[in-house]
Amino acid sequence: MVQLKAKPDYTKVDPNFKPLPKNGWLSTIDPEFAKVKDAADAAVAQLWEPGLDMAAFKAAWMSPPPAPEGCPVEGVDVATELRKIPMRDGAEIEIKIYKSKTPSAETPALVVRFHGGGWVVGGHTTEEPESLLLAGKANVVVVSVDYRMAPEYVFPYAIDDCWDAAKWAKANAASLGADPERIIFIGSSAGAGLAAGALNFPAVCHPKFFPHDKYEGGSYQQNHDASVVDAIKMEFFLDLYIPNPTPDPGHSPLLADSLKGTAPALVQVAGLDPLRDEGIAYAERLQAEGVPVELHTYQGMPHCFYMFAAHPKSADYYSRSLEFVKKAAAKSA
Repeated sequence: MVQLKAKPDYTKVDPNFKPLPKNGWLSTIDPEFAKVKDAADAAVAQLWEPGLDMAAFKAAWMSPPPAPEGCPVEGVDVATELRKIPMRDGAEIEIKIYKSKTPSAETPALVVRFHGGGWVVGGHTTEEPESLLLAGKANVVVVSVDYRMAPEYVFPYAIDDCWDAAKWAKANAASLGADPERIIFIGSSAGAGLAAGALNFPAVCHPKFFPHDKYEGGSYQQNHDASVVDAIKMEFFLDLYIPNPTPDPGHSPLLADSLKGTAPALVQVAGLDPLRDEGIAYAERLQAEGVPVELHTYQGMPHCFYMFAAHPKSADYYSRSLEFVKKAAAKSA
């Protein structure tokens, strides 16, 4: 059953909180988003009806977001296929494979996608327009992973399933028509915390353990009542997935002893998002340890703002994802 806390446990909501000097300006609301904010908040509120049972809650999050202009179309430009693959404990999970219907002279690279949804909701449809865009325009085969989710399956099930699926995809790349030596991980929100590569609105540090002594971390306080996902809703997801949190880099990669040697990364961060500062901190950490990283911030936009497909910043978001994957997928990269 869906039951939100009255107040967050990991975030101190201080009415006298002042925006912090480096990242605080990013919360200034985007003028175009401001025009649709009330309607967006009303739509999201319907997904959080008190007392909604978990099955209905999960089902309500399965509608795909609107596709950006010019997005390839499933069945027309991109062929898709569902398969079941084995996990380490003998269970099977579903993957969805996206392949361009226009053959390329060069063997496609392999993209393994981990969807967002707070480790509780979501599936292949959560970022489906992006999967179609990449498969149709970037010469890659996309494998979307429907990992097992909370509350039935708590940490580390999601990360174990994603890793097992990635290993399966590499081992079976020939049957997918992809190059097993060119692999890109991509994820949004919770999925970004499971990926290394393209990380969009990443959840990379439990707020209880954020290293405030090393990085500016005011976004949970500043954006505690933000649109789409606020501090209380984020803690709802965290508590279901990590019911007894400890400072573990498995769920909080920002806490890892080292990030040296990880893959080049794209990090895209929404300014009006509780997760903003951990995404920026993660990009700073990568850069400090010599990992090539692109960081893009979007002032005044909420978590997962790609759902507002007509907004110019959504076009920028999709364009940067596509260009990053194209570059990473090229044999000369």
